[in-house]
Order: sequence, then C-alpha cells, then structure tokens
Amino acid sequence: MRVHHLDCGTMRPLGGRFVGGAGGPFGRAEMVCHCLLIETRAGLVLVETGIGTPAVRNAAGWLGAGFVTMMKPDTHSAGSAVHQVKALGHTVEDVRHVVLTHLDLDHAGGLVDFPHATVHVYARELDSFLSPRDARERKRYRAGQFAHDPRWNPYSEHGEPWFGFEAVRELDGLPPEILLVPLAGHTRGHAGVAVDTGSGWLLHAGDSYFHRGTVETGARPGPPLLRGFETLVQAEKHARLANQRRLRELVREHGEEVTVFSAHDAVEFRRLRDGAPAR
Repeated sequence: MRVHHLDCGTMRPLGGRFVGGAGGPFGRAEMVCHCLLIETRAGLVLVETGIGTPAVRNAAGWLGAGFVTMMKPDTHSAGSAVHQVKALGHTVEDVRHVVLTHLDLDHAGGLVDFPHATVHVYARELDSFLSPRDARERKRYRAGQFAHDPRWNPYSEHGEPWFGFEAVRELDGLPPEILLVPLAGHTRGHAGVAVDTGSGWLLHAGDSYFHRGTVETGARPGPPLLRGFETLVQAEKHARLANQRRLRELVREHGEEVTVFSAHDAVEFRRLRDGAPAR
C-alpha cells in the first residue's frame, strides 16, 4: 500500500493575518486541505477531495462568497485533487472509492470530479446534509456540490475497538487496512480515517482539531483566534472536546504506532509529505 499526501486547497485566511504560524499568534497563516491518495489492491482510494475544480471557474459560486473572502483559497487547477491524481499517472476512473471525514465544502468540494467513485461516509453526516436539524446545519453544506448525485455508502457508528476508540469499522469493498473512526463534534457525523501503511498507522483526524498544539504532548496550544473559530463552527461541543482528549491520549500513549494529523495544519502536512517524523 502506497500513500500520497496531497494539498488540494491551500488557504491563507484573511490574507494570512490572524490565525498565526511560525511568527506567533498574529503571524503569517497558511492552511491546507490535506488529502490522501492511497494505492490499494482495490484500486485508488481518495481520502477527502479538497475544494474541487468548479472553484477554478467560479470560486464564490462554488464555495460561497463569505468563505472565499475569509479563507482566501488558492483555486488554481493544478492544486485540485483530480489534477494531482492525473499528474501521478492515473485516471479519474482509477479512483474507485472516496472516504470523507465530513461534508463541509473544503472536504467534499472535489467529489464532483470523481463521479464514478463510491463515497464512504457516516450515516449521521449524510443525514445532517439531507435532513438538517436546524437552520445553522442547513446553511453549513453546499447543496450544489452534491447535485451530481454521488454514489453514497453510509455507515452506522458500530464496530470494533481500536487503540482506545470504540465502533471503528472496516469499509465495504476496501482493504481492512482502511478504517472509519467516529470523531463527532465538528459535525454530528464527523469521522477520522485510519490507514495501516505496513510500517505504522496514519490517522487523518479531519477537522477534529485545527492546530497541532491541540494534540502534541507539551506543545503550545493553537492561536486564540483559531481556537475561537473551532468553537464557532462546532456542531457538538462536548463531543468535540472529548474526542480531542482521546486524540491527545492516543498521541501520548501510542505515538510510535499511530501518526495523527488534521486536515488543515500546514506543518503537519509538510512533515508527512516530506517524510519527516510527524512529531
């Protein structure tokens, strides 16, 4: 099994002024859309899809004017998941499966570029889109990103234990080395995706946290405004905080076996892309 780390939507929030980076709490900010392309015996598996090629033609229409203004996404076609898949010598049809942590626009925006793929997601997450429980949830998802009628394969949150997490499950048609991990909080049906590379596990934690300081032992927490943004966009506060505690425990107790990373931390992405130690 071979895993490629792809950034499918670099973002520089508010011009890079407010969430911080190496320069401190108000240093230059950069966020990524960290996707995985996994070569398996069942074909290619894409974990997350980034913002998608329609954003190249009409970023505000595809992602929303507010998101574009605030997050300043890079919408060049070369950064799209489909372009990077082709650059690696594959075709769109080679991507037979897409696994999503959740359906937010910067994670599912590229689904339309892989219309033949089966899309694996928790049923609670799909229900949040199809039957939103309130106005806030209704506004969260971009209906146009799913107008092509994706081939959904939803899952209940039942399964087996895995490194202290319960209800972790295998996915239909995929090797047992790829697992769906319940990590609700950011959205109701938010998931993590665990991948056994043969030399250790990767856990793509999606938007369970935004900054590596949330889970790294002894690290400084993320910038205050970024932590505030996490709270602003959460669906279930207590679940989010509980799962962050579990992720910290996982890193502390099993960090040699499991590499945990989030969807948007640019430092975590570069460590993994460049083959450097994750922690």
